[in-house]
Amino acid sequence: MGQWAGVILAAGTGTRMKSSVPKALHPVCGKEMIRYPVELLRQLGIDQITVIVSPDNSRDVGALLGNEVEYAVQAEPLGTGDALLQAREYLAGKADNLLVMYGDTPLVRYDTVKQMTAAHVNPGVVMSILVTSVPAVNDLGQVLRDQSGRITSIVEAAEREHDPHSPGEINGGVYCFSDSWVWDNLESIAPGSNGERYLTSLAAAAAGQDVIGVESQDIGELRGVNNRVQLAQVESELRSRIRHEWMLSGVTMADPDSVFIDADVSIGQDAVLLPNTMLLGKTTIGTACEVGPGSVIRDSFVGAQCRVTASMLEEATLEDGVHVGPFSHLRPGAYLGAGVHVGNFAEIKESRLGSGAVMGHFGYLGDASVGANANLGAGMVTCNYDGQNKNRTVIEADAFVGCDTMLVAPVKVGVGAATGAGAVVTSDVPPGRLAIGVPAKIRRFETDAD
Repeated sequence: MGQWAGVILAAGTGTRMKSSVPKALHPVCGKEMIRYPVELLRQLGIDQITVIVSPDNSRDVGALLGNEVEYAVQAEPLGTGDALLQAREYLAGKADNLLVMYGDTPLVRYDTVKQMTAAHVNPGVVMSILVTSVPAVNDLGQVLRDQSGRITSIVEAAEREHDPHSPGEINGGVYCFSDSWVWDNLESIAPGSNGERYLTSLAAAAAGQDVIGVESQDIGELRGVNNRVQLAQVESELRSRIRHEWMLSGVTMADPDSVFIDADVSIGQDAVLLPNTMLLGKTTIGTACEVGPGSVIRDSFVGAQCRVTASMLEEATLEDGVHVGPFSHLRPGAYLGAGVHVGNFAEIKESRLGSGAVMGHFGYLGDASVGANANLGAGMVTCNYDGQNKNRTVIEADAFVGCDTMLVAPVKVGVGAATGAGAVVTSDVPPGRLAIGVPAKIRRFETDAD
């Protein structure tokens, strides 16, 4: 029998979010909220995880997490105690201890929960609660202790009678339970005034047994999300943490507050992130890169010693030493080999540029292959769409495409071939030849022998 199992409570209706998207699926730093507790449990070595869902969100949550976890459905919103009961058939007797978290608290830290699980396994402890002291309890559950300091109960805001602005110790919403004890006591919880059974009522049911509070030193990590204002607050806190960790790891940010970095981004040492830069999704930035100002990079790989200035990259790949921008757009499928230079106002999609190729300014490259050291002149366009199909253009190594050339795909420009300015190329240009005119005709270079 494994020592720990995990439960994530995610059956809340989320009505205050005013959204058709289930609350637990709203993203924080590029990742759905519910992924944070799932990943934290995995990080702790807990493989048996049950997520409590509602009939309304079960399909969406299941589509996101798949078979990573098990699911239990809480048919009616009858409180957190009732929600945990839905996991009994999956977990009772299968682990020594149970770790319970909410699906809308993405700021809880690994180190805090690790400390909590270590404290819980002490002899005689049946329930552990993450707590912290605050200057005002507001609408949070308040922890009450007797004169000896033992926790006697947790009073929910709906049940509390005294001033909510008074100081106190609050419940952080992370719990550890002894497996055999929790299932025996859950059904004995009396409903509150609103008909719900609170999980926090278990603190008063532990007569003669130990209920301990493990204190968090960071009140921010206990912050949950019930509305869009709190969602923004949580996102801001997590982004600040992410920036802090990357700066300590050797990344330079002159204006950290203006830089957005998602949770799954990776950045190499000595990278420089200039103001108003956004690194989103599963982006990787290599060592000694300069990104920004004003660059947006999503789900892309950027190799070492690259520079991306005021440009947008989406699902693009840059090998080492690539320069992009300013004001260029690399769309999905753009692949730039080592040392490629793309200047200003270029758009590239589903195209691969070989090492050393240059596209200095303006133009569109779509569904194309460009050989090493090719030079693409200003205003060049690949005419890849014929109204029904996308067709490919091939520009081979050392080719020179003149300014304002239209390459009407499917078409190939051979090794070392060239096009004249304003050429409309509708058929292949053989290696080492020149295409000029509208429509383009094939010529020898003037230096060629007759």
